[in-house]
Amino acid sequence: MDRASIIGVVLGVSALIGGTVLEGGSVSFILQPTAALIVFGGTLGATLLSSSFCDVLLAVRSLKETFLGSNSLPFSEYIDRIVALSQVSRREGLVAIEPHLDDIEDPFFRRTLTLAVDGFNPRLLRDTMEEETATFEELRIRQSRVFETAGGFAPTIGIIGAVIGLIHVMQNLSEPARLGEGIAVAFVATIYGVGSANLLFLPISKKLKNRLTKEVQLRRLIVEGAAGIQAGMHPQYLREKLLAFVDDEERTRGMHGRAYR
Repeated sequence: MDRASIIGVVLGVSALIGGTVLEGGSVSFILQPTAALIVFGGTLGATLLSSSFCDVLLAVRSLKETFLGSNSLPFSEYIDRIVALSQVSRREGLVAIEPHLDDIEDPFFRRTLTLAVDGFNPRLLRDTMEEETATFEELRIRQSRVFETAGGFAPTIGIIGAVIGLIHVMQNLSEPARLGEGIAVAFVATIYGVGSANLLFLPISKKLKNRLTKEVQLRRLIVEGAAGIQAGMHPQYLREKLLAFVDDEERTRGMHGRAYR
């Protein structure tokens, strides 16, 4: 579970509700089904119009990863695994690591090492995996763009909802006692639009982009590791080379990895 995402959403919504209560309002007052229907229905419609249905489905599926997947990728674990396979390869030959491939859960990692063991030309291996990474990156960007698009539309749809509410209020000017409440309810749509954009849609888009940067970096690390194993690089030198892909904290942990043989 990504604790930062969960805490962020809970904190943001709690601050909004808490502020309303402190101002003397009630939670039930900001729960307006009509405003929610206008804002979220309108935002979904505009997003579907500007994106493909496939992209929207991909974006929805990414929510599980955003909130339930860890935002920290185990770079040091990958480095340890690559160095261990490098040690096996130097002792017993490149083909000797083939039985270990079934234990690798990451499909990209397993595929890269499989191509290396199969004798792919080093340059062809890099080009193939870089192209696969580019395809993966384009897919992730499409996912984040859906939320970014929704975040752009939501505030405007919220204003439209407020205007619709005000029109309804103007049609009932014969009841002055209800004007204040009607106007307040109308502006709840604006809260939904601006709040959903800045507390959900845009932050999720940013989270996906940040994670993509780390995932691409990890894939580059994997390709370099496979190339190092294929070239017979000494495990110590290979570890030092791969540690250049990670930050100082991760690098410190990597320095305490398994001993070289």
